[in-house]
Amino acid sequence: MVPAPAGAALRRGDRTGRGVPRRVHLGTADHRLPERPPPGGPSMTHEVLLTGFGVRTAFGTGADALREGVFDGSPAFTPITRFDPGPYRTNLAAASGTAVPLRDVLAEVAGAAAGMAGLHPGTEATVLVGTAGDFTALTDFWRAAASGDGAAPDPLDRAVETVPAWQAEALGEVLGVRGPRLAFTNACVASASAIAHGCQLIASGRAGIVICTGAYLVEEENLAKFGSGFALSRDGMVRPFCADRSGLLLGDGAAAVVLESAESARRRGARALGAVTGWGAASDAHHIARPHPDGTGLVTAARRALRRAGGPRIDYVNAHGTATKSNDPAETRGLHALFGADAPHVPVSSTKSTTGHLLEASGVVELVITLLALRDGVLPPTAGFTEPDPACDLDYVPNRPHKADIRRALSINAAFGGANTALILERA
Repeated sequence: MVPAPAGAALRRGDRTGRGVPRRVHLGTADHRLPERPPPGGPSMTHEVLLTGFGVRTAFGTGADALREGVFDGSPAFTPITRFDPGPYRTNLAAASGTAVPLRDVLAEVAGAAAGMAGLHPGTEATVLVGTAGDFTALTDFWRAAASGDGAAPDPLDRAVETVPAWQAEALGEVLGVRGPRLAFTNACVASASAIAHGCQLIASGRAGIVICTGAYLVEEENLAKFGSGFALSRDGMVRPFCADRSGLLLGDGAAAVVLESAESARRRGARALGAVTGWGAASDAHHIARPHPDGTGLVTAARRALRRAGGPRIDYVNAHGTATKSNDPAETRGLHALFGADAPHVPVSSTKSTTGHLLEASGVVELVITLLALRDGVLPPTAGFTEPDPACDLDYVPNRPHKADIRRALSINAAFGGANTALILERA
């Protein structure tokens, strides 16, 4: 991964924690400001287009780096060097060697997405961020405070970065856009929930442009949490849907997408990269850390998305696919219930086998991966695939990418607490 651009850094705030961010340059295109959309009513439905994206993972920054890693089926897992992993269950993750502030990573990917979409400072745009905050900032503070050498930073300056709402507010200031800012904190569906909410705002006419982002950087707290729950892979491989799977590994990830009404895009002359035609969310409320065995929450979310999209044929599913004992069979049963007799013929893959689990960033990064699959006509593989679990009997695109004519794809995510999301993306 490359360092975030210097222009994306935030200046140290005052003792209230309210720093004044520097703005990033969003391009030089002379676009008119979009007019405020008319108030939306129940009968109004506006098409939701995707007009820009930015992405950063352990493979690097941008679409080319992501495609070369994910679509080649090359896992990004390496030994962790940004902190001592000795006390934890694994020393592997898909992470860079150097920790950077979460705010800078969010600014980098959101700036790239806004630049691709041709937005500029002053644009009326809603900013939605999926994040749990920057836990590395809090860990750094406590370690410095415990050292007793007087080197501890100002607690407000550091602690404020752990507040998700601050990350959303700061990102809006960095981008220089006018509009509401909101954070989503519901774990591994956070950024997917942000996207679903953004789609609803646009479809109902309450927003013309929404910038949806999410980010997670590997840190010690979640390594400890997942290790204590015996969810981390024991052998350094992530093998979703396989009989010998032993768990997940964490990964760095951040992405942003610009969602826009067709009217706004047409007015600005923006090019549509794809369309989000369906979205849904549901909770199975089965267990704090396990999905319902039949994937009922996932099925409900996906059916809502399909109904909104008009019941189209799905050509590919980007699965949640954590390689844990409980998730993979439940997800498979859910997809059988969703697609019925067609289920064996719908390609399904888990790109967490290469990127690692990106937690709050999973939904938005995997939507970008799905967008690239649609654009290039290539199915990303499930890497490291060995023998399938007898309870997992779908086409998981094992180990190698496949060429395919993909028009519509479904991206699904799940989270602790029983939350589920589903997004349907259609090729431009």
